[in-house]
Amino acid sequence: MDVFLAQPRGFCAGVTRAIEIVERALELHGAPVYVFHEIVHNQWVVNSLRERGAVFVDQLQDVPIGSVVVFSAHGVADAVVREAQSRQLHHIDATCPLVSKVHQQVRRFAARGMPLVMIGHAGHEEVVGTTGQVQAPVHLVSQVEDVAHLPLPQGSPLAYVTQTTLSLDDTRSIVDALQQRFEALGPHTDDICYATQNRQTAVRAMASQVDVVLVVGARNSSNSRRLQEVAERAGVTSLLVQDAGDITDSQRERWRSLGLRIGITAGASTPELLVRQVVQHLQEPDDRPATQLDGVKEDVSFRLPPGLGAAVPRHGR
Repeated sequence: MDVFLAQPRGFCAGVTRAIEIVERALELHGAPVYVFHEIVHNQWVVNSLRERGAVFVDQLQDVPIGSVVVFSAHGVADAVVREAQSRQLHHIDATCPLVSKVHQQVRRFAARGMPLVMIGHAGHEEVVGTTGQVQAPVHLVSQVEDVAHLPLPQGSPLAYVTQTTLSLDDTRSIVDALQQRFEALGPHTDDICYATQNRQTAVRAMASQVDVVLVVGARNSSNSRRLQEVAERAGVTSLLVQDAGDITDSQRERWRSLGLRIGITAGASTPELLVRQVVQHLQEPDDRPATQLDGVKEDVSFRLPPGLGAAVPRHGR
């Protein structure tokens, strides 16, 4: 059974930065360090940090007054920041800088008094954090059909932003629908981060060379689910697996008996260790090496917040 690895895959610069922030906070302040929501959407990462003393909470009332709390890479609403301040919490912002850029766009559009639309998935932490940057209403659009139901006059001007982890194809369709119905002002697909775009492009290219695509990632990871959808739209069977344990022996033996070519990628919050474990599980007992496909080499790094240290140059564009 031939196994191919997409390039790039796995951790992006924003995820690397967020994890590093929690690790540095533990080193500087000692345990416990509280983290508001999952720092990134991967249970292996969360459990690893929990073992080192991180405590994950979904409401700030669970954080003792005066404690250290880290905001997740997905960003938080202004109301959460104000609550942290009122509880005298030492808060450290691990919001991905590319998400922070979207926050700035929302505030800028709101200051101009424009009706606001966000393209994204209801309930996702990034969407909640972005729409919570302004007091003005923000209309959420998750699919093309939602555009027709926006309570705004035909042809009226509006501004839009997008969640950073969306499907490029889906977003283009929604943007087209907005521009057909309204005088839409927005960054087109520029809000979708470089890592999301690079990984989707790599999966689309890999799909023509394999029979099955495995996306290693958490089920609550938006960018991982989008990778699975991209592969399926390219006409290839695709499965989202959290780790090697999600692949049964019967699946592995059936793929092997059919001589299938298996392509593997990973969401932006998935550690490379989990990818290697999947490869090892697929290749047992032969232990054949996987083939690394060509792709974009990423080298972006983001600075850590003041007081925590310098940039971590591991991943990027």
